[in-house]
Formats: sequence, C-alpha cells, structure tokens
Amino acid sequence: MNFDDSEPCYVISVVSRMLSVHAQTLRYYEKAGLIEPSRSRGGVRLYSQRDIERLHQVKTLMNDLGVNLAGVEVILRLGERIAKMERQMEELELEIMRLREAGL
Repeated sequence: MNFDDSEPCYVISVVSRMLSVHAQTLRYYEKAGLIEPSRSRGGVRLYSQRDIERLHQVKTLMNDLGVNLAGVEVILRLGERIAKMERQMEELELEIMRLREAGL
C-alpha cells in the first residue's frame, strides 16, 4: 500500500495542534496564499501531509530564521521553481540517453 502525501485528511484543529499554532494563523496563511487546503463538501478545510510539511517550512522560516511573510512567499516560490527545473533537467537527461542509445 502506497502512502499518498497529497491526500487531504487532517482538519484544521488537528493541524493547529500538530504545529502548535492557532487555527486563525492557518487561516491567515491560506488567505496570504501560502497554503491551499482542500475542502470537504461541507466546506471544512482538509490538509494533506504535504500541506503540513509546507506549513512546517513556513513556521521554521518565520519563527527560527526571522523571515517575514513576503520573504517566506518568495522563498517557497523559488523552491518550487527550482524543483520544477530539476525535474525538467532529469527529463532532458533521460531523453538524451534514449537518443544516444538509439544512435541518433
């Protein structure tokens, strides 16, 4: 059985206890665009393990490193861009290997 870290399964009260932050802080992060939890049919926020990891990053950047909210947003977006570029590089490397094996 594979674990899907994007599966929404935690309600806001559980996540706030897990991260030791107020639920209002989580709502604020959502409003600021740092996180986008899923919603149940009834509109209840549901967080995935991936969301929790991102929130942990936010908390670490702000509390431990003193980065403000705008800085956190920039850092997270740069991290996403770097990860995307790394995936693209891996795809290109695989394509080059396939072309070499095909003798092209």
